[in-house]
Amino acid sequence: MRSNFLPFAPPFISDEEIEEVSDTLSSDWITTGPKTRLFESRFAEFLGVTEALAVNSCTAGLHLALVVLGIGPGDEVITTPMTFCATVNVIEHVGARPVLVDVEPDTLNISPDLVERAVTSKTKCIMPVHYAGHPCEMDAITGVARSHGLFIVEDAAHALPARYKDQMVGSTGNLTAFSFYATKNLTTAEGGMLTGDSDLVERARVLSLHGMSRDAWKRYGKEGSWYYEVVYPGYKYNMTDIQAALGLHQLKKLPGFQERRKKIAARYDEAFTRYPYFEVPGRRPYVEHAWHLYVLRLNLETLRIDRNKFIEELHARNIGTSVHFIPIHLHPYYRDKYGYRPGDFPVAYSNYLRMISLPIYPRMSDRDVEDVIEAVLDVAETYKR
Repeated sequence: MRSNFLPFAPPFISDEEIEEVSDTLSSDWITTGPKTRLFESRFAEFLGVTEALAVNSCTAGLHLALVVLGIGPGDEVITTPMTFCATVNVIEHVGARPVLVDVEPDTLNISPDLVERAVTSKTKCIMPVHYAGHPCEMDAITGVARSHGLFIVEDAAHALPARYKDQMVGSTGNLTAFSFYATKNLTTAEGGMLTGDSDLVERARVLSLHGMSRDAWKRYGKEGSWYYEVVYPGYKYNMTDIQAALGLHQLKKLPGFQERRKKIAARYDEAFTRYPYFEVPGRRPYVEHAWHLYVLRLNLETLRIDRNKFIEELHARNIGTSVHFIPIHLHPYYRDKYGYRPGDFPVAYSNYLRMISLPIYPRMSDRDVEDVIEAVLDVAETYKR
């Protein structure tokens, strides 16, 4: 057993990021400025798009997307229960109603068939979540959207740098929000990015900084003017140059980070597929999985303990884990407001009861990976039926 605790998902920050942040702190710009603009430009180039808007969270990006699309009171947005609360909270923030539909058993992504059945005259938007980094079935979802005249807003918090049929998530023109939270594949500590149709992204840019017609970078630069106008009661969603300084180097390293995640996932697959206690993550052949999460599912009928006890046993063996996610319909706010019961979304609920997110991040050594495997197998063998 390990002598020290292996954390679930620490960031991978090196000297390059530290030096860039130090340079920023020594400069004239620590809030939104030249490094934020450079980060946006390089991120857009990485995805192969013309426009990207750096914001202070993926949540902000999702909220802005709904606002610029005119989603509001009386509208419905179809999304998944297998996500973090932020996805659904932003729908509530604009006064619309979130309509949950169940997920597919293998990928745990939203089911396009159930999306189709959930469309009503009030439906205005579909919000798929690329769960764990595996892209949703976007061809089918796009087909539903087109046939009913609906918008699509993609929650890609997990999905950098995922690909669906050789096209990068975030490069199709749909408004797409990415997360750069501390645990993500690319981190700026807190932060996010919004991509999509250029006109819509530019509208979101105005809204992201108080609805001003001229942001601080333009006003306070050498060629700027003090004069500005507020054209909409906007928000304070801008990214700072301190955050962007981290992102510039994280983006350079992202391909290497991705290769390491893929190798760890492959080693986990190799180790766990040989045993009846586990179901490894589903993966379709035409996607590039971002491997933000490695979600191992327990076959509980083969064990004498439940998922919660399994996690406790791993913790006792110095292995950090998590659960992604507690389905939306189980949280008191949504449960009580909409009258949900646990079994209303049986695939999401039954999988939630048996899932464990294992550590998967570039800082892990081969020994760390083997320690996780040995601990998981030890718990399973100890408590097998």
